[in-house]
Amino acid sequence: MKIWTSEHVFDHPWETVTTAAMQEYPNPMNPGVVGVDVLDRHVDPSGKLHCHRLLSTEWGLPSIVKSLIGAARTKTYVQEHSVVDPVEKTMELKSTNISFTNMVSVDERLIYKPHPQDPEKTVLTQEAIITVKGVSLSSYLEGLMASTISSNANKGREVMEWVIHKLNAEIEELTASARGNIRTLMAAAAFVEK
Repeated sequence: MKIWTSEHVFDHPWETVTTAAMQEYPNPMNPGVVGVDVLDRHVDPSGKLHCHRLLSTEWGLPSIVKSLIGAARTKTYVQEHSVVDPVEKTMELKSTNISFTNMVSVDERLIYKPHPQDPEKTVLTQEAIITVKGVSLSSYLEGLMASTISSNANKGREVMEWVIHKLNAEIEELTASARGNIRTLMAAAAFVEK
């Protein structure tokens, strides 16, 4: 078993980062996620949003790993559960693979919270527990997978910045459009009054 942890600070408020996290897939920067299906989404009586999704992914396993685990197919499925608490301002996301579980299990946990000293920033803590079983060199493979997870986490942060930029651009476009519509309505109203 190998445990990988990381912490990252986003220079964006919690509301922005969690909105982006819920809209992270699909994106052109991570073509490995080929499908996302929402299995359940509901708000509980305390106001927390619960979401259960199924992600279809294409694992980019090195050829040595494929030969060691004997996996010709690399399409995997991951179940993801998230809970967003708007009162406490936390978002916790847990995911685990449901393919290849007899050989590999990756349990990941992400927590998004406002930065304790700066509410305009968000702290992301990540943890992954990697277990390879039933194959030789399991410790080596766990280390290799931890390295891949670390690399993917960096890409994931870039994706989050990309999604946040995209969301901000959409908001600016809607605002400009609304201003234009208001001006047009005001001009039309002024014309009708004459």
